[in-house]
Amino acid sequence: MDELKDRVRKLIESLNIEKKERKIREIEAESAKPFFWQNHQAAAAKMKEMSDLQKELEEIEQLQNFLSIGEQKQAEKLLVKLEKILYFSGQYDESSAILSIHSGQGGVEAMDWANILYRMYSRYFERKGWNFETIEEIPGDEAGLKSITVSVEGKYAYGYLKGEAGVHRLVRLSPFNADNLRQTSFALIEVLPQIDQNGAFEIKEDDLEWEFYRASSHGGQNVQKVSSAVRLKHKPTGIIVTAQTERYQGQNRENALKILRAKLWLIKEEERKKEEERLKGGYKTPGWGNQIRSYVLHPYHMVKDLRTNFETSNAEAVLDGDLDGFIEEELRKL
Repeated sequence: MDELKDRVRKLIESLNIEKKERKIREIEAESAKPFFWQNHQAAAAKMKEMSDLQKELEEIEQLQNFLSIGEQKQAEKLLVKLEKILYFSGQYDESSAILSIHSGQGGVEAMDWANILYRMYSRYFERKGWNFETIEEIPGDEAGLKSITVSVEGKYAYGYLKGEAGVHRLVRLSPFNADNLRQTSFALIEVLPQIDQNGAFEIKEDDLEWEFYRASSHGGQNVQKVSSAVRLKHKPTGIIVTAQTERYQGQNRENALKILRAKLWLIKEEERKKEEERLKGGYKTPGWGNQIRSYVLHPYHMVKDLRTNFETSNAEAVLDGDLDGFIEEELRKL
């Protein structure tokens, strides 16, 4: 019990409760102002933030109560849950996330693998209670997905998901050829934080080049008569972002800017990490050259993370969204 109390004390010191209480009071005061709900989306995000903070403080109070009445097992269980918060010390770890899946070379096999990964992550988001919606989707020619970008709304979504960035490799018997041959497919996962417009560095309007076009369906037919889809180019860096799944142009514009802000931040973050790790020589950019996880479905079942060596033979559960073991091992390593 003494060890448990010591862990609780360290947790409370690390969580900066006074700062969280102050933030709750700020949002409460802001929500009382008449103009607060004029921007409904921003207001809802603020109220969600306040609700999440209140829940954290309630759980800390509950933890202290368990200790005071000697409920050691209950206290241990809640403490383990709350200690995970200590992993999230990065600038945007508390933020919502933007997750993209890109199929690699290999035609329909790779596109099907991208679709399997999309289902896996969708199930994981549901398990975490996060809301998610598609920002951009390019369907495969015959099956699956060439790429898909999803906005994931939830506290610590970026903190949990950032370690998923990199190449995911699948080995299985092909369902797409008559000979049922063994096939290896690759897909790239990109993860970005959702960065609030006010908290990000300035993006000059003169640096942006907008193009508007009609969103199209799988068969290339126009699903709308207005040009609601957007293509955004950031001229200084050459970054191009597209967004077309929303019905209105304004929503797609905001989604495109959301992705651009995150990509520009990521460039700066990659530069910072490279400089920090320059002498160590261990840093890998989460691109096509960085394979992080292998999913083998033939001749045996095994999912293995190549960074932490965490593995499981229950590949079916993993592909059904059971990613906690992999993600928590990576968080401990970070």
